[in-house]
Amino acid sequence: MNEKAPALFWFRDDLRIRHNEALAAAAARGPVIAVHVAEDPDTTGVRPLGGAARWWLHQSLSRLIGSLAEHGIPLMVLRGDPRRLIPELARRTGATYVSWSRRYHRPQRDLDAEVKELLRAAGVEAHSFPGHLLAEPWTIATGQGNPYKVYTPFSRTLRGVVQGDIGSGQVHLEKIPGNLHGPGAAPESSLAELESLALLPSHPSRREPDWTRGLDEAWEPGEEGAWRRLEAFLDSLTHGVGKQGYAEGRDFPAMAVTSRLSPHLRFGEISPQAVWSAAAALQDDAPDVTVFHNELIWRDFAWHRLYHRPDLATVNVRANFDAFPWSWDAGELAASTAGGRDGRRSIRAAEPRDFHTDLSAWRCGTTGIPLVDAGMRELWATGHMHNRVRMVVGSLLTKNLGIHWRHGEEWFWDTLVDADPASNAFNWQWVAGCGDDAAPYFRIFNPVTQAKRFDPDNTYISTWVPEHGGSGYPASIVDLRESRATALAAYEGIRQ
Repeated sequence: MNEKAPALFWFRDDLRIRHNEALAAAAARGPVIAVHVAEDPDTTGVRPLGGAARWWLHQSLSRLIGSLAEHGIPLMVLRGDPRRLIPELARRTGATYVSWSRRYHRPQRDLDAEVKELLRAAGVEAHSFPGHLLAEPWTIATGQGNPYKVYTPFSRTLRGVVQGDIGSGQVHLEKIPGNLHGPGAAPESSLAELESLALLPSHPSRREPDWTRGLDEAWEPGEEGAWRRLEAFLDSLTHGVGKQGYAEGRDFPAMAVTSRLSPHLRFGEISPQAVWSAAAALQDDAPDVTVFHNELIWRDFAWHRLYHRPDLATVNVRANFDAFPWSWDAGELAASTAGGRDGRRSIRAAEPRDFHTDLSAWRCGTTGIPLVDAGMRELWATGHMHNRVRMVVGSLLTKNLGIHWRHGEEWFWDTLVDADPASNAFNWQWVAGCGDDAAPYFRIFNPVTQAKRFDPDNTYISTWVPEHGGSGYPASIVDLRESRATALAAYEGIRQ
């Protein structure tokens, strides 16, 4: 009996085998050949990954290559335009079926639609499936059929949909399709193709110092690492950590309470449905589980808004903020990182109070404001920052220092392992006050008060700013009270 024609599966932000509907559909059609395409931003318009995300992608793909090889599935790693590469690969391999998980940002959606049209014109079946969200953005709407712009009603609707679809942890989302197989894998060849993408700073073509040691120590990318991280988090929910559980303790940066699943979710190494279901299985109405589910819903809300506002990373959602006097330099980050990733010290700083100097101090964690400095150093060392601290450093940049939120968004895009097109831009607009359902502009986080409340013993600050309290620690670069008054006066100006 002749072997079925192969099916081609296109990996993007779903780097997993378990609970992958699009991969299961390919497996049902025949032996699977997998492909990952590093898309050329010059031809596709898709934003290139930042440095920390490139590191994570390399690690995740290398592990995926090994996992697929156990099933005889080769992963071809290519660079270029998928509109040319995917149809060409289908023709070369004889694949009569191609599938992938959907993406939700307009440049990617448009590209995927073109690929689908080209494949179908060539007589190849092409199908897309739900991607990396709890619900497709177009399925959640108000009673009038409009997209939600406010989180609370959005969360109520989405929670009802998810609970109906998933139930209370009874769906076995962790299983691998029983018919998953391929024509035979050559992992050495795939790893060589991956190396040719030059995602790591140590690659000869990148010519920059290797800054990844802290990332190596902090993370375990890949599907297996995602499930281990989830199991550890669920164990902490069951047995508790310290005096506070997740609902209260998640605001304390020195406490090991948060899930740290965000980069795994960002690269689709585990599905949000699996995470939701596993947490719900503990006790669906427990406060810790409810609050954790709210965080997953917030992630979907960001993608929901990006789906309807594809310019979220560059344009104020609230147009009146276009007149806000934020300091902005369009080419600053590109110029600062031209010689490598470390753009913490701006090459354009000219005068002692020039905003480039303040921006450099913020990036370096040398503002003289302990909680802010701790967060920025944690970010640089590990590719991550505690969420409470993210809000504090964002507030300082946009309100006390008067620097445009886009400078912060760009820096986080380059340095966060969990930076994605939706959450990064959405959260920056939220903290700056110019986004959907944003924190009111006059809500200005006082980093000193925040430290006293959420790091009362200076445990987090001491970890990242050991010189704090000594003579070598700098004075604050900004007067918090005066800068707050200046920010509020500028806000009143655009309101009027």
